[in-house]
Amino acid sequence: MTSKIKSESAPAYNIVPLRGIKRDPLVGRAIALLEEELNTKGPAVTSPQIVRDYLFLQLATLPHEVFGVVYLDNRHRVIACVEEFRGTIDGASVHPREIVKGALAHNASAVIFYHNHPSGVAEPSRADETLTRRLKDALSLIDVRVLDHLIVGDKADSTVSFAERGLI
Repeated sequence: MTSKIKSESAPAYNIVPLRGIKRDPLVGRAIALLEEELNTKGPAVTSPQIVRDYLFLQLATLPHEVFGVVYLDNRHRVIACVEEFRGTIDGASVHPREIVKGALAHNASAVIFYHNHPSGVAEPSRADETLTRRLKDALSLIDVRVLDHLIVGDKADSTVSFAERGLI
C-alpha cells in the first residue's frame, strides 16, 4: 500500500523575521507599517510601489525562490498575501491549477504575482514570461484579472514590474 503525502496550501503569512539576519528594530517597524498598509481594507492598491517595498523586505535575503500571490477584491484592496510555492536556489514549480483554486478560495477579483530571484538579478526570464501568460490565461477563465507580476532582486530599486514593462 502506498501512502500519499497531502500538501497543505501555504497559509497567508504575517510578518515573519527575515531569515539569516538579525532584524533591526527600525526595519521591523517599517515592515509592520507596510503590512498594515497592505492588510487594511482601506485605499485600493493603485501602484506597485507599496507592494514592491513590502516584498523586497520579505524576500530579498531568502536563499531559495518563492512564488506568491497578492489576492485583491474588486476595488483592488488586499484580501491576502500568500506564499504559494517554495523552490530551490534557481527555480520554483508553479501550478496554474493551484493559483486558480487560491483565487476562488479568496473570492479574488484580481491578483498580483510575485517571486524572488535568489541570484539577486531581477531580470525576468523567458520562463517567467511564459508562466505569467499561462497564469493570466487560466485566471481569465474565471474572470480574475492579473494586475502585475513583481520579481524581487537583491537591491530595493532592482524589483521588476511586468506591468511597468508592458509585459502584462
